[in-house]
Amino acid sequence: MVYVLFVVGFVLLIKGADILVDGASSLAKRYHIPELVIGLTIVSFGTSMPELIVNLLASFDGSSELAIGNILGSNIANVLLILGVAALIKPLPIHKSIYFTELPISLFATVMVGFLANANLFVDVKGLTLSRYDGGVLLFFFGLFMTYIYVVSKSKDEPYEEEVSSEIPQMSKTKSLLFILGGSFALFLGGKWVVDGAFEIALLFGLSETFIGLTVVAVGTSLPELVTSAIAAKKGQSDMAVGNVVGSNIFNLLWILGLSSVIRPLPFDVVSNSDILMVIASSTLLILAIVVGRKASVNRFMGGLFIAVYIVYLAYLVMRG
Repeated sequence: MVYVLFVVGFVLLIKGADILVDGASSLAKRYHIPELVIGLTIVSFGTSMPELIVNLLASFDGSSELAIGNILGSNIANVLLILGVAALIKPLPIHKSIYFTELPISLFATVMVGFLANANLFVDVKGLTLSRYDGGVLLFFFGLFMTYIYVVSKSKDEPYEEEVSSEIPQMSKTKSLLFILGGSFALFLGGKWVVDGAFEIALLFGLSETFIGLTVVAVGTSLPELVTSAIAAKKGQSDMAVGNVVGSNIFNLLWILGLSSVIRPLPFDVVSNSDILMVIASSTLLILAIVVGRKASVNRFMGGLFIAVYIVYLAYLVMRG
C-alpha cells in the first residue's frame, strides 16, 4: 500500500500545485495585484511547490539525504532531461538575459551551496552540514534575486502583460479559497506519501535515501517543470521554456534548500559533492550549447546530447548505489 500511495503522492503533488496556483492567481487578480507580479511570484513558487513540500517534510523527519538529493537531482533533471526533451520538440532560442544574468546566478548559487556545505573542512569541526546560518545566507541571496526579478518585471511591455492576464482563471472568491485550501492539503498529503514511500523503497532495495532523492523523487517533483517547458517549446515560447528551468533551479537552491536548513540543519554527505559538480557541469553544458551554435539556442542535437548525458549520469548513480 505504501508504494501505491507513493505513486498517488506524486499525482497529488502535481495536481495540488496546479490547483493552488489557479486559486491564488485568481484571488490576486481580483484584488488588482499586477499580472507580472502574479506570474513571477505565485506561478514560480507553484512549480517549485512539490520540491518544497517534499524537502520540508524530509527535514522534519530528519531525512537530510532525501532533502539534499531531491534538490540536486531536480536541478540536474531540469537542465539535462527537461531542456533536452524541450529542445527535441523544437529548438530553443535563448534570450540574452538568460545567459548573461540568470545562468550565472544559477551557477553562483550552486557553487555557494557547495562552499557552505563543505565549510566545516576549513575549521576544527567534525562532519559536514548545511546549518541554520547557512540557510539564512541562502535566503538572503534569494531575497536579492527576487528584488532583481521585480525590477526586471517593471521593464516588461504591455503585450506580455496581456498574455499573462489571459492565462489567469476567473473564479469567485469562495472558489478561489477552496482551490487554495484544497491545493495546500493535496500538497501536504502527497508530499507525506512520497517521503514515506521513498524511505520504504530505500529500505526494501537496500538503496540510500540520496539515490532515491536524486532519481525517482527528483524526476517526480520536476514533472511540473517538464510539462510547462514541453508545452512552451511546442508553442514556440522558448523564453518561458528555458526561463522556467533556470528560475526553478535558483528557487530550489536558494529558497527551498535555504528554508529546509533553517528549519533543521541538514547533515551533508561528502559523496553529494559529486552531484554538486554534476549540477555545475549541466549548467556549463547549457552555456556551451548556446556558445557553440551559430545563434544563441539549444538545437535538437544538443537536446539529444543532454538526454544522453543524463542517462550516463543515472548509470553512474546505479553503480554508486
